[in-house]
Amino acid sequence: MFPTFSLRYARLPARFYERFEPVPVSTPRLVAFNRPLAEALGFDLAAFDEQQATAWFSGNALPPGAEPLAMAYAGHQFGVFVPRLGDGRAVLLGEVVDRQGRLRDIQLKGAGRTPFSRGGDGRSPLGPVLREYLVSEAMHAMGIPTTRSLAAVTTGERVFREVPRPGAILTRVAASHIRTGTCQYFAARGDVDALRELAGHVIERHYPALGELPEGERYVALVEAVQERQAALVAQWMGVGFVHGVMNTDNMALSGETIDYGPCAFMEAYDPRTVFSSVDEGGRYAYANQPWIAQWNVARFAETLLPLIDDEQERAIERATAVIEAYPARYEAEWLAVMRAKLGLEREEENDRALVEALLEAMRADRADFTLSFRHLCDAAESPAADPQLVELFEQPDAIEAWLTRWRERLTRETAGPGVIAARMRAVNPVYIPRNHRVEQALAAAIDEDDFAPFEELREVLARPFEEQPGREAYTQPASLQEQVFRTFCGT
Repeated sequence: MFPTFSLRYARLPARFYERFEPVPVSTPRLVAFNRPLAEALGFDLAAFDEQQATAWFSGNALPPGAEPLAMAYAGHQFGVFVPRLGDGRAVLLGEVVDRQGRLRDIQLKGAGRTPFSRGGDGRSPLGPVLREYLVSEAMHAMGIPTTRSLAAVTTGERVFREVPRPGAILTRVAASHIRTGTCQYFAARGDVDALRELAGHVIERHYPALGELPEGERYVALVEAVQERQAALVAQWMGVGFVHGVMNTDNMALSGETIDYGPCAFMEAYDPRTVFSSVDEGGRYAYANQPWIAQWNVARFAETLLPLIDDEQERAIERATAVIEAYPARYEAEWLAVMRAKLGLEREEENDRALVEALLEAMRADRADFTLSFRHLCDAAESPAADPQLVELFEQPDAIEAWLTRWRERLTRETAGPGVIAARMRAVNPVYIPRNHRVEQALAAAIDEDDFAPFEELREVLARPFEEQPGREAYTQPASLQEQVFRTFCGT
């Protein structure tokens, strides 16, 4: 049933990881299984055996070829460097080659106490497992690079946090689990040989074209390539109102995927200062700060590679700094491309940024719903008769009505007609997002009542975020005052 496993990461020196087998659980139960993803990974679904799958996804048995290990890494957590973190509750089972020929990591999250657990129990409550499953798959459906969720298993055991909670394990799929913090782990130890080997591994796996460059150029190009992916990724987050919540350097994947869905959430009323994480009291990772935190994280990555970039430190710093200083222009281009698409614009004009900012300011002033504003704009692109449903999201209509006139004048310089523009906009402006109250309702039903029907329905809705789904209009609506979720928690 399982595709053939290998683990190239295990061929790296032993100081890159700790060998560790998942800790068995008492009574595992498979509560979610991502069949389309399994098919893409090369699973033989015709031979699917739920009992065997449950054993594998719980860690009670190992798939053939698995070489489980916990990866070593460090990281800046809320700006404070911690030299030794590592997989405290995650076990990398191995890698598979999917049907497109791509290498994919298979990891169990919540699989027990590892040598990196730092006193933790290595387990996960059910809530964070289901949250990551829902949000990561929703991000994938919206076309945003992300780790994915293959399965969720309840363990039959309790996890003790503030109160006892049902335990669970998530099977996560990623292009790789190598982070900025992985490089920081070896840089903090002055282990240049390990850094060179790790950088070579990253280049081979994610940026193979760089392997043809001379060695000195190769590592500068690696920083630039990682930076480009991070700029593009965060621009996409901003385009859907996503707030990651904990952009520590150990949560920045060098592959350019969104990773580690802890206290994440989607903004409803537009406010650039939006923060959800219960531990982010200073707003370090607020919505508007995400682009610049990404730049800060890339700068920390660049620091780790300085000994590889040039033997002369000052020259290495100068070359790395030139790359980092190019980030604002790169991000600006990525963000403008995202926002132009959301507004139905294919041509590039000098005043487009001002047009976008004027809309966002009108939304901010009236706390208009981010997702509905852009979705209703799709209908307005097709016909001015649809304007009222957009305008009613604003308490003071003057600003948005003036903006609509300005936008329509801009659309006259597009070559496509209204129908084509509207269709184009509907393909990038979701109607369904994982609204926080809907996620919490699904989690509460599963945790408190062992009822996974709300989770399954929400998962089905989010699998088609750009399509109108008759009968599911309630999933488009923001939370009522009683349903609003202001704080989210990591759950570790």
